[in-house]
Amino acid sequence: MQKCTGGNFFFVAGTPVPEERLRLGYKDYNHLPFVVRAYESETEKKRAERLCEESDFIVHGSASEEYIKLRMEKEKLAFRYSERWLKNGLWHMFGPRARYYTYKDHGVYRNKPLYLLCSSAYTAADASRFGAYRKKTYKWGYFPEVRPYENIEKLICGKEENSLVWAGRFLALKHPESALVLVSDLKKAGYKVKLRMIGAGEKENAIKKLIAEKKLEGEIELLGAMSPEKVRAYMEKAEIFLFTSDFNEGWGAVLNEAMNSGCAAVASHAIGSVPYLIKNGENGLIYKNGDRKDLFAKTAFLLDRPAERRAMGKRAYETLFDVWNANVAAERLIALAEELLRGGKSALFTEGPCSPAGILKNNWFR
Repeated sequence: MQKCTGGNFFFVAGTPVPEERLRLGYKDYNHLPFVVRAYESETEKKRAERLCEESDFIVHGSASEEYIKLRMEKEKLAFRYSERWLKNGLWHMFGPRARYYTYKDHGVYRNKPLYLLCSSAYTAADASRFGAYRKKTYKWGYFPEVRPYENIEKLICGKEENSLVWAGRFLALKHPESALVLVSDLKKAGYKVKLRMIGAGEKENAIKKLIAEKKLEGEIELLGAMSPEKVRAYMEKAEIFLFTSDFNEGWGAVLNEAMNSGCAAVASHAIGSVPYLIKNGENGLIYKNGDRKDLFAKTAFLLDRPAERRAMGKRAYETLFDVWNANVAAERLIALAEELLRGGKSALFTEGPCSPAGILKNNWFR
């Protein structure tokens, strides 16, 4: 955004970077020149408010609603970006009070220049349940670093044969046990595979116990938590990336990283990034969330077809390198903003970032 605007981009930070993230190796970008640290002083807070009022457009994430209120009072262009609202899918649990506040923060602006960048393929559907952002939703996401490889064919052909990787916190929503059960099923079917699981969390001890019970010590290696750079190194060595989360996974940036690393992904249809990033059978495989047999079938399909899994890995890399990256997203966002500021209504892009986000129901994948 800095490059695309000639230095006229500012990022307002509402809080310091959490210590937990810093310990894991994440960088602290809050001290870059274009960052306004609104949490540090009243002067910086006022500066953030002035930028909010005067900028051509703003992008609003997890920040004070006062920024949106300021923009809408002046009828000035703003985008929210959001993962899905109803992660557990329990629409019926939203009572009158919750629906009122959703209307107050979203529905009340339905005729204002406020648009929604969907950092999940399910965000538009969730918003529509509240009557918000109809025909005002665009595809978005998270955009971790996309690494260019001088010879992607060499990277893919140099991967360890029949190697699998799983990465994430050991939490209920990420279902690490699904990867473990898959390896057990593959072993029983006669496949020889190696799964490396990266991460830590509340289910870690249960996973260790299950590995021992199923006698999978030779097939599964637990590597613990590590920095993003080290995670990428393991992805670069693995042929297949397993992504087993359920509907509570908002986006899942590890999929971006795995695809950029030339992995053929086998991913649950419930994950927010999957319908946007994966074209089933072309640059990865999608399985029905929670379906053990489908997960096994899709993984076995890749293990049985070395040429096909390498081709999918290459197409996965191209998807990130050509379309789903920060450079493309920034350029398109500015183009979209310019179109809306001119009063235009046409869709500038047919796929990828800033293309229209349609309504996608939870049960879309058969």
